[in-house]
Amino acid sequence: MLTALLIMTGIALVLGAALGYAAIRFKVEGDPLVEKIDAILPQTQCGQCSYPGCKPYAEAIAKGEADINQCPPGGEEGIRKLSDLLGREFKPLSEEHGVEKPKSVALIDELTCIGCTLCIQACPVDAIVGAAKQMHTVVDPLCTGCELCLAPCPVDCITMVPVPDTVQTWKWKYPVVEIRKSA
Repeated sequence: MLTALLIMTGIALVLGAALGYAAIRFKVEGDPLVEKIDAILPQTQCGQCSYPGCKPYAEAIAKGEADINQCPPGGEEGIRKLSDLLGREFKPLSEEHGVEKPKSVALIDELTCIGCTLCIQACPVDAIVGAAKQMHTVVDPLCTGCELCLAPCPVDCITMVPVPDTVQTWKWKYPVVEIRKSA
């Protein structure tokens, strides 16, 4: 019995060491610029920028294949942050990709909902819950306001409701200027 435990422990140590070595040896480095760009983007995964999500759009910006002004949910603030990060000139939001709107979340009229599940299938962040032929509802903290659930709804029971300004959601409307004391 003790011999079997020692053999199993030895095998576990060898396999653990092999996996640890493989993790270090074959580590795939991500592009730090893509990570910084992706951190600036709003993570709505809405596709309004002509890319399937924020990460592919960030990769396209880093490669120079996409312009920095294609993200309506990011708005002017996002474009300014991207222009600062990349050292590019600020451009207004591209009108072909949409217009900047206030942050909002989906609201389902549960009395009208027929439970078709089309909105659940369209939601890129799984913010809508419900079962087939049962009413659905939106989990507000998960909803990114991408509006992808609006089009497939056959009974138009989904509306977008602006998120009210609270201490947690409020942002400065103007850039904050840092004042430094000269030494």
